Amino acid sequence: MFQSPFKNTDEITPDTDIIFVSDFFIEDLSGGAELTTEAIIESSPLNVYKLHSHKITSEILEQGVNCHWIFGNYANMELQLIPSIIANLNYSVIEYDYKYCKYRSPEKHANVSQACDCHEDVHGKMISALMYGSKSIWWMSEKQQSIYLEKFPFLSEIDNVVISSVFSEKFFQAVDYLAQSTKDSERSGWLVLGSTSWVKGSEAAEQHCLDNGLDYDIIQNLAYGDVLDKLSVAEGLVFLPAGGDTCPRLVIEAKLLGCRLVLNENVQHKDELWFATDDIVDTQSYLYAARERFWNGIKHAMNFNPTLSGYTTTLNCIEGGYPWVQSLKSMLGFCDEVVVVDGGSTDGTYEQLLTLAEEFDQLKISSVARDWAHPRFAVFDGAQKATARRNCTMQYCWQQDADEVIHENDYEKIRRLLTVFPQHVDIISLPVVEFWGDTGKTRMDVTPWKWRVSRNKPEITHGIPKQLQTHDDDGYLHALPGTDGCDYIHKDTHELIPHASFYAADAHELRMMALGNNEDAHQKYREWFTRNIEMLPTAYHYSWHNLERKIKTYRDYWSQHWQSLYNIPQDDTPENNMFFDKAWSNVTNDDISKLAQQLGEKMGGWIFHEKINFDEPTPELGIDVTHPALMFEASEND
Repeated sequence: MFQSPFKNTDEITPDTDIIFVSDFFIEDLSGGAELTTEAIIESSPLNVYKLHSHKITSEILEQGVNCHWIFGNYANMELQLIPSIIANLNYSVIEYDYKYCKYRSPEKHANVSQACDCHEDVHGKMISALMYGSKSIWWMSEKQQSIYLEKFPFLSEIDNVVISSVFSEKFFQAVDYLAQSTKDSERSGWLVLGSTSWVKGSEAAEQHCLDNGLDYDIIQNLAYGDVLDKLSVAEGLVFLPAGGDTCPRLVIEAKLLGCRLVLNENVQHKDELWFATDDIVDTQSYLYAARERFWNGIKHAMNFNPTLSGYTTTLNCIEGGYPWVQSLKSMLGFCDEVVVVDGGSTDGTYEQLLTLAEEFDQLKISSVARDWAHPRFAVFDGAQKATARRNCTMQYCWQQDADEVIHENDYEKIRRLLTVFPQHVDIISLPVVEFWGDTGKTRMDVTPWKWRVSRNKPEITHGIPKQLQTHDDDGYLHALPGTDGCDYIHKDTHELIPHASFYAADAHELRMMALGNNEDAHQKYREWFTRNIEMLPTAYHYSWHNLERKIKTYRDYWSQHWQSLYNIPQDDTPENNMFFDKAWSNVTNDDISKLAQQLGEKMGGWIFHEKINFDEPTPELGIDVTHPALMFEASEND
């Protein structure tokens, strides 16, 4: 279902967004830098091409000139290419160590020959020039960043971010598993990293164990999983690097797995707030967010501006009295294109759509007439939405119904949301404010969210979920109760597609308590919902804003719609009429007007699965909102 985010082809393909440069990747070497690089790449929301540094040529630079480049370790790159990179590429840098130094460690330089002055020679100046030409620099530790900025103060003009080491989703799953499986185990023994690298200080760590009578084991030439296993049961880790180690992963892994730590000042991240805390949840939360923080920053550096298709369907909207023109115009305010599929309107809706399309270039109109007299016509509602979605051509899709309007203050929120769209999510649900009558009441009795914005993937469509599909005696598809027939489902499997939502279980519990007239819960839920609609793009739903119109629409259309969708025919009897104690055929317009007035005055909403009970009025949400300005503009069908 999910495509690989990176390319392993021999050339940069046209759909490549990011070119990631490194001396080695995880396929070549499993060092700390390579593990961080892989965790970053596999979490990318964009198409990434892995490029070994020694393969960079002028031709490759030209081929990738329209991509954003990320330079990690590049010791094997021809430094003569740096001027061309600075002049022609849009790029960012991840600095894992101290590449301005010929030894990549000032302390090692001093140990081998003399105090490091590489920042003053040609090599150091070339490296700093590459950094200065970047859109952003990502550091492993605050100490590392401060050392660089002291040597090269002009780098402070660039967007500098401390990212620390980055870990994969599988790593966090492994940590959780090991923490649970070893929580009752007795910890014993100390661990020391066995390494031939002078910087890692293996001899000093062993000597510390010997001097302090610590029983220790050396970690060397082990598979990564075996290292984590050892850390999960060891008493502690001794790690005493001889030179500045910017953000050693082993130390972080040991902390997350419960080890005691013996460290020196050369562990450069050890005093940072996220690591020095005793609250392991804070440490894990900081690390978990690193991948998304990185890619949000890269998208910002790219001036990433994803494109958005809005889509909707229409059918006799003039006759139905929907604010459909306002709905379309609100989408035109933030979408790159708006796709409308009309179902064969006969009241002038389609003709007015064509007129609007002449006024707005991004409005794309088509007509797919259906047999609305078919016994299962309600199934066509999802089919129409699916058709509209298939006609969308942008990177993301925004679905909106003809009775929903977006506030102009939310247009920019929607565009910002696209730039930080969660990496492992295909659909996001957003708040809905639903009006009850025209007196300013807002409903609390209906769920306050709706699936709204999604990636434009070909497998995403609308329809009846697999588990709720059935057929009537004539073989026609219909739904079991539990769907409106327009859910987001997989095109081939018909399984529901998961979505990310702001509406969590605790909020739902508050709402239920508030509907039970718990005043404290009501206040807390109102405050919670108000905060959400201030932060998140919100749809204003006008279906029940005009109660008299809505009751008539229910009489003339919606009662038949639900009977068609669920194959539950109902005779026109008083028992089957949830609005009146008489058959619809005996209901007058005056009856409807009086009921609409009563509902508006006495109720804060009502779900018409059962008879109206004015003795148990539904409480309203009670929030103050300003209607979209478009609602005050006249349209031809007002």
